Amino acid sequence: MTQENPRQYYERLEAETLSPYATLAKNTRGRVTPIEPCQIRTEFIRDRDRILHSKSFRRLKHKTQVFLSPQGDHYRTRLTHTLEVSQIARTISRALRLNEDLTEAISMGHDLGHTPFGHSGEDVLNALLPGGFEHNEQSLRVVEKLENEGEGLNLTFEVRDGILNHKKSGNPATLEGSVVSLADRIAYINHDIDDAIRAGVLHESDLPEACVRVLGDSHGKRINTMILDVVEQSAGKPIVKMSERMFEQFDALRDFMFDNVYKNPKAKSEEEKAKRVINELFEYYLAHINLLTGEYAKYLEIDGKERAVADYIAGMTDNYAVAEYMRIFVPKSWMDLTT
Repeated sequence: MTQENPRQYYERLEAETLSPYATLAKNTRGRVTPIEPCQIRTEFIRDRDRILHSKSFRRLKHKTQVFLSPQGDHYRTRLTHTLEVSQIARTISRALRLNEDLTEAISMGHDLGHTPFGHSGEDVLNALLPGGFEHNEQSLRVVEKLENEGEGLNLTFEVRDGILNHKKSGNPATLEGSVVSLADRIAYINHDIDDAIRAGVLHESDLPEACVRVLGDSHGKRINTMILDVVEQSAGKPIVKMSERMFEQFDALRDFMFDNVYKNPKAKSEEEKAKRVINELFEYYLAHINLLTGEYAKYLEIDGKERAVADYIAGMTDNYAVAEYMRIFVPKSWMDLTT
């Protein structure tokens, strides 16, 4: 009898221990380009690793979450947001006996397509690009086409589906994808409150009383309350959801954050400048399309120059976008020109 390798052992363990509603790695709908199975890792672990080692994942550390160019080391970035989503999603998946590896892979890849300057940059590209721009669709484009020098990461169907459908309006094909979608919202609402309090935009006492009473009066308590509610409502069921009472206060807290933080003039004081940077870079590269090379030029004839420029700008970090703007549009001194 042939001894099973580590991958086969973990696939058997999944089949024996996970919920009947979990997605088993051995049952994946596969990749666009089939590859030889790994002897050690399941298909979803391989996807997680491919994302983790990608350039677009590393760039998340210099992309805005909410506050543009914050002065301080403790504000969230798009990378730390991604890690918090992964932690919350894995906690929920473990409690529901879903596939943690699939959950983690989707979490790690869900925001790869985010622009510099957060949703401000996304809004500009959405207005400029024919057909619009959505960061979840761009995240899918990154893993399917742009990463790996334009070859893509060749991820499994389940991970790609979860990435595309992680927004509230999405309809994931797996429960693991549904967990990530909910964990994304739990993470950003709570860590944005934390950052807003740190920035002096909010005080804990400003939060709606009903939300505090139901969800909790601290960052940790709110996350714990939401996770426990999701687990209680979803255990042993083919669905992932919050209770009606919990979701009502969660939604109220989200509305409060939009009114008091996401649209707050103090928090968004630099937003118009950021939008100008994205807008002018877009027009510049559209007029100098020959400057795009590599993966950003590979699909130029297929998808058009507007799409190629949007790909290039969406891949920039905040720092790189500002540096490019300065290089292109801000005159240099005579001394700079001679050095």
